[in-house]
Amino acid sequence: MSKVKVGIIREGKVPVDKRVPLTPKKCEEALHEFPELEVVVQPSEVRCFSDEEYTELGIELQQDLSGCDVLMGVKEVPVDQLIPNKTYFFFSHTIKKQPHNAKLLKTILEKKITLIDYELLTDKDGHRVVAFGRYAGIVGAYNGILTYGKKHKLFDLRPAYLCHDMDDMREEFFKVKLPPIKIAVTGGGRVAGGAMEVLDEMGIRKVSVFDYLYKQFTEPVYAQLHSGDYNMRPDVEVWDSPDFYANPHLYKSTFRKFTRVTDLLMACAYWNPQAPKLFTEEETRQPDFKINTISDITCDVDGSIPTTKRSTTIPEPAYDYNPETGKLEPAYSSNNNITVMAVDNLPCELPRNASRDFGRNLIDYVFPQFFNNDEGGMLARATIAKAGELTEKYKYLQEYADKAAGTMKGQEKL
Repeated sequence: MSKVKVGIIREGKVPVDKRVPLTPKKCEEALHEFPELEVVVQPSEVRCFSDEEYTELGIELQQDLSGCDVLMGVKEVPVDQLIPNKTYFFFSHTIKKQPHNAKLLKTILEKKITLIDYELLTDKDGHRVVAFGRYAGIVGAYNGILTYGKKHKLFDLRPAYLCHDMDDMREEFFKVKLPPIKIAVTGGGRVAGGAMEVLDEMGIRKVSVFDYLYKQFTEPVYAQLHSGDYNMRPDVEVWDSPDFYANPHLYKSTFRKFTRVTDLLMACAYWNPQAPKLFTEEETRQPDFKINTISDITCDVDGSIPTTKRSTTIPEPAYDYNPETGKLEPAYSSNNNITVMAVDNLPCELPRNASRDFGRNLIDYVFPQFFNNDEGGMLARATIAKAGELTEKYKYLQEYADKAAGTMKGQEKL
């Protein structure tokens, strides 16, 4: 591309998302970094950055974005708002054939739109370059500590979504006074990293997996657990990570040893549906099952955490799971219950911070591709549809899109 005009669209999905791909200052930085770039912003009353914050930096507001080459949002765009023949960037949630977005993909094809999905933007080694995972971990860990404190009547933290930004949220950390509990953090990616940032800043000490399992402490501690710490292949003695990711169905969970010593579980690990669940509902009824609070940051309903029966909302983030009945009850109903935090859009609680990080990644990794003919193929790899046709890698979605005709009524609320 030579000159490129990017339009930042107003989020239209309900419930509305306050995040934005480019903050006012990131727009300013992008324009400085790329002289051939033009950026306009569609006005919005709900965005976490006001229209005035954009205009104060000289960023133009524009209601009609039909003159833009590239349109960028965050969440799925309502089908009636899609402009034909444009290139869109957003999280489409279509590659796993999510039923609620079949009509969205069908409309994209009908309107001859080119769809580039943020989730698929990777470097040459396959690592994602833009994501909100770190802030999911940050807010998820904070919510986990908030939930534990509330359950045990130890302290009351102001919810993250009522804080102006992360600095404001950090002001709450001084309230955290925990007994010598053990906190397990699963995973090794961005999400786990964000969660551990919060625990470290709260002064909670990280210990080795061995010490976590076998030593007693006089202070609260946490351990980071990787897949090899709680999975095993019965016919193989030595842990082999590539084999686990290639053949998760051949593995058994060994998480039971952690359920006996863990008070608070923070689930941050990506989970393949073919992999074993961490524990079973039956195991939650065992007398030595110690976990009483779970922050399911990954929020896979009926996924790796079997007590995650549904997702929760930002205003009402938790519910209780009654191990005896297997039923859900209101949060904090009984100390014998397991309290589960399962908000599925955690980064929305700190939208200003999350948007700043996201914009940083766009400027560093994605925008250069507009002006170097997509050197390395990053944009090509992330393109689900091009001018209304599914690209070769995503041809498998054709039947999924075709079935949307007449069967996905009421999807205008996408």
